[in-house]
Amino acid sequence: MAVPKNRVSKARRDKRRSQVWKLSAPAFSRCTNCGELKAPHKVCDLCGFYKGKEVIAMEA
Repeated sequence: MAVPKNRVSKARRDKRRSQVWKLSAPAFSRCTNCGELKAPHKVCDLCGFYKGKEVIAMEA
């Protein structure tokens, strides 16, 4: 049977139980061309624009 060697302090126990370490929601930014939500520093999936310039020619 497992027996703890040393007592775990309240601070250490509560730090482990806290929700601070969990992942946060991914960041999104608006496309300057169409206004759709997209990942930052990525080409827009909907219109193919990045920083106001057309990078990928998308079909209408």
